[in-house]
Amino acid sequence: MKLNRVVLRHLQMEQKTPFTTSFGTMTTKDFILVEAIDEDGVSGWGESVAFRAPWYTEETLKTNWHLLEDFLLPVTLQLPIDHPDELSKRYSFIRKNNMAKAAIEGAIWDLHTKKQGIPLSQALGGKKKKIEVGISIGIQKNIDDLLRIIDQYVTEGYRRVKIKIKPGWDIEVIEEVRKRFPHLPLMADANSAYTLADVNLLKRLDPYHLMMIEQPLATDDIIDHATLQALIETPICLDESITSVEDTRKAISLGSCKVINIKIGRVGGITEAVKIHDLCKAHGIPVWCGGMLEAGVGRAHNIALTTLDQFTMPGDTAASSHYWEKDIIEPEVTVQDGLITVPERPGIGYEVNRRQVDSYTVSSKTYLR
Repeated sequence: MKLNRVVLRHLQMEQKTPFTTSFGTMTTKDFILVEAIDEDGVSGWGESVAFRAPWYTEETLKTNWHLLEDFLLPVTLQLPIDHPDELSKRYSFIRKNNMAKAAIEGAIWDLHTKKQGIPLSQALGGKKKKIEVGISIGIQKNIDDLLRIIDQYVTEGYRRVKIKIKPGWDIEVIEEVRKRFPHLPLMADANSAYTLADVNLLKRLDPYHLMMIEQPLATDDIIDHATLQALIETPICLDESITSVEDTRKAISLGSCKVINIKIGRVGGITEAVKIHDLCKAHGIPVWCGGMLEAGVGRAHNIALTTLDQFTMPGDTAASSHYWEKDIIEPEVTVQDGLITVPERPGIGYEVNRRQVDSYTVSSKTYLR
């Protein structure tokens, strides 16, 4: 497969509601949309999940654009690509910058599977026709608002609820949610808001029978998480700490967690995500697919990945309408009874709405082979 050109677009989409975590509040999503076009004029689409500021990792929209323009696109365009798996080796001279790598790799996966005439999910070895999904709810102004929102999504059929926590918005919140929803599959996401000095507080979560607490400690840690997991009953899920299959191997070996969240952007692309899935499967570690407030293209890649069989817990891939007035794909992602039907069309299985993309585009640039 020979590429003719790649187009980078900076898109800006207004969120329907603000999303608040322990590190800030977002009301607008800026991101890079990648279009890779081959010599036959066929397009593949990828999406960078890097935010405007380095809240989640060190990567940002601007650093991703720089890495794509100056390093990743030149080595992607210069030689034919037989299979997307080979890109990880081609990009190996670049340290980290996983979200930038994942954005262009995702576009190549979409393009490759369109040329093969098969769905992306099938190319990855996925068997599921429907995937279970949950909902992620940010920190609210008060507990009553949180309970009302949870009730809304439980009524809509979402299979589990994740709530964000931070010091001062944790034990009392979990207690009130459990009182109202005693049997709800529930998890808490701390986004690294705690330290080992908080172990006694975190132990107080055990009686509430959470599915997991996600990334309670530092973003780059697996040592203290192993210590904490030995002291609490609630399963720890690692998110930010896992950026590669090697991180996964070490975390499993140390006993740092009992669950792993796989995000395509965080680990550098679909190829690495599948490797992490396979290693977790071999060790009996359940995985689920986390979300990064993706628009439709990134959401479609997550759906395809979640069809792999070790994704045994509902992910964060909620319906498009949860986030946007109008998404950039057709049809939009919909949820019925907590399930998303996996598309069967080639590639990511959704058509990009170019008119909608144009309406959200702040700037764009084309790079020729």
